[in-house]
Amino acid sequence: MTQLPQSTDRKMGLVIDLDTCVGCHACVISCKGWNTENYGAPLSDQNPYGADPSGTFLNRVHSYEVQPPEGHAQLIHFPKSCLHCEDAPCVTVCPTGASYKRSEDGIVLVNESDCIGCGLCAWACPYGARELDLAEGVMKKCTLCVDRIYNDNLPEVDRVPSCVRTCPAGARHFGDLGDPDSAVSQLVAERGGMDLMPEMGTKPVNKYLPPRPKDRIEDQIDILAPLLAPVAEEPKGFIAWLDKALEKL
Repeated sequence: MTQLPQSTDRKMGLVIDLDTCVGCHACVISCKGWNTENYGAPLSDQNPYGADPSGTFLNRVHSYEVQPPEGHAQLIHFPKSCLHCEDAPCVTVCPTGASYKRSEDGIVLVNESDCIGCGLCAWACPYGARELDLAEGVMKKCTLCVDRIYNDNLPEVDRVPSCVRTCPAGARHFGDLGDPDSAVSQLVAERGGMDLMPEMGTKPVNKYLPPRPKDRIEDQIDILAPLLAPVAEEPKGFIAWLDKALEKL
């Protein structure tokens, strides 16, 4: 079985703002595109234009209607991908050592040449973040775009995961969560960032920022209300004639 590093120099990961995410799936598409063309085997699709399409995705967005204790129901868009856990069960269960966690930055990766597609890592992951690519027979997962973030041939602004670079709402943030002074760590501290399913004991590096309380409808002022009031109770002139004519039809 694969051993986890005792510690990592950094904890690179994502901070996802559930208050800002609009569920547009731009992160899903950009992730699929980048990882199909670069790191590892392409992400395949099966019967993509048929009645029952399926495919391999490293990032998915789920939408839920949530009813807070007070106020109105909210629609929450929930992106999900590998959380690069500190105590990653997908790594320790791997029989070939294909799954491993890097000591230099904490990123969890799969050496696809050693992967036998047994699926044990998928069973061990409590988040459902691993997918077996049916075309290649190997396990796929989020790599934090390791081939982008250290690529000196890219402009500095592009040295972030593809999903972060693409997000039009600015809901995804990338950085070193092991550094308390980093921008992502400060964001987590200010907004009360949370672990996903902390009871599993996996110590996920990625954090989620909770939705902010929404304004109540009864407290809002409709600035258009005066303009929408009827100008007359009874129609007159041509409008009155037209109204009567239409009633006879």
